[in-house]
Amino acid sequence: MFYEKSSRNILLASIFIFLLSTVLLGCTKGSDKASTSKDDTKDNMLTIAWPRDVGAMNPHVYNPSQLFAQSMVYEPLVSYGDGGELKPHLAESWDISEDGKEYTFHLRQDVKFTDGTSFNAEIVKKNFDTILNHMDLHSWLGFLSKISSTEVIDEYTFKMTLTEPYYPTVQELAVVRPVRFLGEAGFPEDGDTSKGVVEAVGTGPWILDEYKADEYAIFKRNENYWGELPKVEKIQVKVIPDAETRVLAFEKGELDLIYGEGMISIDSFKQLESTGKYETSISEPVATRQLVINSAREKLSDERVRQALHYGFNKKAMVEGITSGLEETAEFILPTNLPYTSDIDVKSIKYNVEKAKSLLDEAGWVLPKGKTVREKDGQPLEIEIMYNSAESIQKAMAETLQSEWAAIGVKLNIATVELAVQVQRFKDNDFDINLYSNFGAPYDPHTFINIVAKEGFGFNEAILAYPNKAELIQQIAQVPQTTDEKERQQLYTSILSSLQDQGAIVPVSYLKKTAIYQKDVTNFTFPANRDEHPFTGISIKQ
Repeated sequence: MFYEKSSRNILLASIFIFLLSTVLLGCTKGSDKASTSKDDTKDNMLTIAWPRDVGAMNPHVYNPSQLFAQSMVYEPLVSYGDGGELKPHLAESWDISEDGKEYTFHLRQDVKFTDGTSFNAEIVKKNFDTILNHMDLHSWLGFLSKISSTEVIDEYTFKMTLTEPYYPTVQELAVVRPVRFLGEAGFPEDGDTSKGVVEAVGTGPWILDEYKADEYAIFKRNENYWGELPKVEKIQVKVIPDAETRVLAFEKGELDLIYGEGMISIDSFKQLESTGKYETSISEPVATRQLVINSAREKLSDERVRQALHYGFNKKAMVEGITSGLEETAEFILPTNLPYTSDIDVKSIKYNVEKAKSLLDEAGWVLPKGKTVREKDGQPLEIEIMYNSAESIQKAMAETLQSEWAAIGVKLNIATVELAVQVQRFKDNDFDINLYSNFGAPYDPHTFINIVAKEGFGFNEAILAYPNKAELIQQIAQVPQTTDEKERQQLYTSILSSLQDQGAIVPVSYLKKTAIYQKDVTNFTFPANRDEHPFTGISIKQ
């Protein structure tokens, strides 16, 4: 504003101010939605940040499509609830034959795709058959490779037959991709969705409304949704690759919510939390950080050496110090909130430097006078740990282990590698110790033990020195075919206990998701499924 002292210009000034305010108001209302601040937005819209573009919104493919976004638009037959409870979703119920091979799903009759067409057994079969035509992409999901036939029984009854019993079938139907359902209008003419979809037509609570590649996506509420209608009308996803930039945008009020794993640094989370200006949430454990120790390596083939490494670092102090309490010390190789993991009985290993030194002495690794690294047959006890270069927590943990193991006479070299290299080296058995985390819900525990049994994924080679390896592999093969719950639990207890007790897989910490949100955001909860979106119950105070 300005002030005009001359009376003859008072009228002119008044007119100027009026016109200026009108122009500024018009500019504000006409500004790009992706660049407006929270206070500028009059819609009932929740704005979040994500480091990558949401992707092609194809339910049947993987990266670069983002799991949370796919789950907003596309839905499963079965959903995964707390504690591994499997709940009806697009299927109201299901029947499993006594031999565990036939699955009959009774579909909801009140479900429409977002273009108004009906969800029924025909479209379920079409989606399944499209997926099965590309098993080169989907063989990792166990039940798909065991399907011998799919069948439409009637309009709302779908039957799937397997070649052999496979108990995790229903649990695997809860994963975000690839078995979610695209409407007829979304299929290309040749029906091959592996090359793309025509449009994102799902049954979910959200519809992709606006999209600008690598900048933003806006999802609007599906007003005809069959289930619980979301409280907010729109979700805006801003693409902000840099974590610190996300924090700055949040502090300026341009974001309502930042959530997920590693979306902001621990220091930033704790700093924002300490101001008292924002609300925060921390999830239940979603996975376990593990040290996978390669027993196929001669220096690590002796169980006493592996156990010494476990005794030789202060796990509790390391986890609390590095994660500021946002992760908790792990006592088991899988979180105990997963199915079949609560009754695992393992040896308790507490930090004990003298015990670690004693075990190394017993194994023949002695510390020569005047040296800092133990030796055996003239060879130093020198090993390498690799970690993902994008993971600051893994980096800090590797450096802590390097320091602590030096105190027991072990030289630890650190290999900083990109994720793709880490994965490939793990598969190629080209590692001493790998910092790893399991897949979590809804994939585990069966996916974890299946990977242990398969050659070429790192774990099978890591347990090479286990004297009962052949028995373990046999037990793992039995688990999916069990139809008796008691037998299945006994097998899991035996397998998971043995894997951990022999020291090739050392649990370190339980990973958790974090969320920080503005004070006017309410009813935020983390879904039990690690990959699902958390938006349905969220409200914004108006």
